[in-house]
Formats: sequence, C-alpha cells, structure tokens
Amino acid sequence: MQMETFHWKKNQTLTEDYIARNDRANALFPYHYANQSDWEARALWLDRESTALRVDRKRLVDVLYAYNQKIGNSQAAADHIGALAQKDALTIVGGQQAGLFGGPLLVLYKAITVIQLAREWSGKLQRTVVPIFWIAGEDHDFDEANHLYALTQVQQIEKIKIEHPTGQRTSVARLPIEPEAWQEALLALDQSLMDSEFKTSLLAKLQRTAANKETLSEAFAKWMVELFGEYGLVFIDSDEPSLRALEAPLFEQLVVQNEKLSGSLLTSKAEVEQAGYEAQADISKDGANLFVYAGGQRLLLHRDGQQFVDKKHEFIFSPEKLHDLAVTSPESLSNNVMSRPLMQEFLFPVLATVLGPSEIAYWALTKRAFEQFGMKMPILSPRLEFTLIEGTVHKQMNKYDFTFEDVLERFELKKQAWLDEQDTLQLKERFDAVKLEFRESYAPLVESLAAINPGVKNLGDTNLIKIMEQIEFLQNKAGEAYKTQFDSAIRQLERIRLTILPLAKSQERVYNWCAYMNRYGDDWIRELVETPIPVDGMHRIYYL
Repeated sequence: MQMETFHWKKNQTLTEDYIARNDRANALFPYHYANQSDWEARALWLDRESTALRVDRKRLVDVLYAYNQKIGNSQAAADHIGALAQKDALTIVGGQQAGLFGGPLLVLYKAITVIQLAREWSGKLQRTVVPIFWIAGEDHDFDEANHLYALTQVQQIEKIKIEHPTGQRTSVARLPIEPEAWQEALLALDQSLMDSEFKTSLLAKLQRTAANKETLSEAFAKWMVELFGEYGLVFIDSDEPSLRALEAPLFEQLVVQNEKLSGSLLTSKAEVEQAGYEAQADISKDGANLFVYAGGQRLLLHRDGQQFVDKKHEFIFSPEKLHDLAVTSPESLSNNVMSRPLMQEFLFPVLATVLGPSEIAYWALTKRAFEQFGMKMPILSPRLEFTLIEGTVHKQMNKYDFTFEDVLERFELKKQAWLDEQDTLQLKERFDAVKLEFRESYAPLVESLAAINPGVKNLGDTNLIKIMEQIEFLQNKAGEAYKTQFDSAIRQLERIRLTILPLAKSQERVYNWCAYMNRYGDDWIRELVETPIPVDGMHRIYYL
C-alpha cells in the first residue's frame, strides 16, 4: 500500500482545533479521541453511571436481527448483534444518509473508520465492541440522496440521478422507487463506466440491490452489505418502524422536556460562541427539534405558545396530543439534527461516534442536552479521509511537477507557468513590446492633433483604442493557436485537477466509488479495511 499523509485544513475552525487538541475547543467536549484514558473512562461511565433512560437491549437485538436479515447481512454481522446482548458490549457508531449506489466516497471511508475503531478498541479494552452503521433514512432531502457523480471517458463530470417518485416531502425511506427508474439509473451508470474485467460482476451486484421497488435506503443498505457484511458491520435505518417502537420513551421525554431542551441547546450554543467559534447549526428558542409525519409529509415542528405547529401552521398539536403520539405512535415522529445524537445514545452503548468535520462542529451544540437527559456525549472521532490517485494520474503529476498541494492551492498558476515555459517564441513578451512601442510613438501624435481640431483628436483617441484592441485580438488568437500544440498536455493537467478537486471540492465529497471498483475491483477497499490506519484527523493520499 502506497500512501502519504497530508494536512488538509478542515472547513470548520472548531473541528480543526478539536483535532489539534486546542484547549479552547476541547473544553466543549467531555472526551478526546486521541487520549486512551478517555476511551477507558468512557467505557467505565457506560458500565457504571448510565441512567435508566436507555432502551432494553434484548428488544434492540431483536430489531437489529430482523432488519439485518431483511437486507441480507452476513453471519459475521449476526454474531455481532448477538454479542450486543451482553451487558458489557459497546458500540462504535457512524452514519450517513442513503445515497444512490452507495453515494460519495466519504460514505465508504466512514464505514471503514467504524470497522477499524471497533476492531482496535475491542482489542485494547478486551471486550466486545460492535461496529454499527446508522442509515439516516428519515432524512427527507431526496435531491441530496438521489444522484451520483462520475468522471467520464471524455473528462466530463456526469450526474446520474433518479427522479423523485411522488414529489412529497417525506423521508427517503418511505419512497419506493419503481423498477423502471432503477433500470434507467443502472443503464446510465453502465454507459458511464469503461469496459473492464470487473464491470459485469459490479453491475450484477448493483442489480441485486435494486431488483424490486426498493427505496433508496433499502438499496443503499443492501449495497453496503455487499461490501462490508463480511466484516460484521451491523446496519440500522433510522426510519425502520420496529426501531421507532423502541424510541417511544425518549420521544416522550423530548416532548415533556421540550422547552428545557431548547434551553440546553442555547446554553451550549452560547458556550461555543464564547469560546470564539461560530455555531454550526441554527438553534431557535421555540424550536421543538422534532419532525412529525402529517399530510404525507415530514414537517419540522416549533412551539407557538402552548402548541406545537409546523412552519405554515397547517398542523397544530397540543402538548397532550404530541405526547400521545410519542407514546402510542412513535413512528409518527422523527428526530432533527439536534435530537438525533440523543436518540443514538438512548439506543446504543456508544463508546465513540464517527463524524465528518461539520458534524463534529454541530455536535458541540448538544453537550448540555446530553446532560439534561442523564446522558454524556460519547467520544467524537473524525472519520478517515482519502484521495485516490490512479497510476496514470500519479505519473502525470510527476511529469508536470505537480504536488498534491499545488493542485489544491495554485493549480491555474502552475498550469500557466508550465505553458509559459513552453513558449519558445516568447509571444507574450513580443506582443507586449509591440503594444508599448506603438502606444509610446502613437499617443504623442494623437495629443498633437488637438491643436488642429478637437474632433480630430477624439478620432485619434478612438483609433488608438481600436488598433490596440486589434493587436490584443491577434495576440489572443496567436496564443490559442500556439496552445493547440499542447492539447494533450492540457488534457492531462485537467485530468489531474478533476481527479483531486472536482467541482472545487474534495474528491471524496463528489465521486461515487463504482468507477474505482470498475477499474480496480474491490481489493483496494479490502486493503483499506484490513490495514490498521491511525484515526488522527489527517488526510491520506492513496495511490491505486
């Protein structure tokens, strides 16, 4: 395995400081992932100090068994679920919303991080640590989940997507996709992939995950099982009805203590801001931090006086009515970004949760809310980060003397510098000299024309501008003609940029993994899963 470590600065200052173990940031969290003593302390807290506000493990195990059997998970996962019934078993939890055919590469890396940490700390603590992947099927932003991006043979970034089946603003897990729509997406993916020895097998596996009227969540879960089931990764969908039934006690408390919950979140927000950071999420004094399913939609609630209402005031719930829903119909409720961490803690004995940079920043807002419900925020671990560099791209980087940092920070400057070095005719310098010489000799003549007639002088000014424009026009045309000699080099340089920084974003946030599996099979994924990699917040450049 050829890999380099690179410090890619996070887009969240709070997260950057947390990873760097800055005291100002660390004060906002009860633990730090880099301290072994904190892992031991967290395990001890879960053993001794956890309150009664926690789901019954046997019921949780039954739900996990049923769901993982439904999605075709492995015996290794079933063994892990069975182990979770033990009183001293702990979990590493990470999650992501469902994505078409697995979503972007970062989903892969989050799952790998969960597996790696569970394996590492099971050994270090000498007790069972189960890897759990939480699929955020309750999310309703279909347009975030319905597509993937792939780099085509002609170096275009292609978007493949599935249209919304109903137009209703409801959870992705509640929107079955017609088989015809799945087939259209598979055909588009097939056409975007180059022919390879792995293509037939890859497409067959994808076909199995979307053979019927699967939702995006169901197909996503089955595809993840294809890749990670053998490593015992356990899956659960946040919108699974049987799981909702287990969540009733915490939903009840979220309703009963709703106003206090808002106060706890606002207290944490003030602490984050007092530490010098910007709050990552909006916290409203009247926010209920709960969604309700009503009228075929998933609607965010807020408090309006003594009532709970949606944004348009189309649905109004008294505290008693919402409490009744929590107790008798918990499937009618859904968490928001602030209450979801609390529900995760209620369901699982979470040793650590695996998060992206923005997630770490908004979890800082939940510290006091955890305490309000007798809980304690778990260890927050950054997920592993990678950029995949193919062999041909690596050779091209060496050929044109481009470093990874050059692509991120100064690509256009380096590209232009390289082109300038090839300019043996020195077109720019010669044209610049001509323009300067012409202006210096012609401008004084035009000025002297004022003595004859102001109108003639104005004509001379206009004439000077037009002649300069014509010289610049010829310069641009000559430059374009000259650059055609280097079309191949420019295409290679563009391939480097599109590989590392597509759509001005990191590769892992844009590209889907199928193209890489099509070219290289899944050995590189196995290598990333099975090779211990330090979870240290650093970015890694992985050479395929």
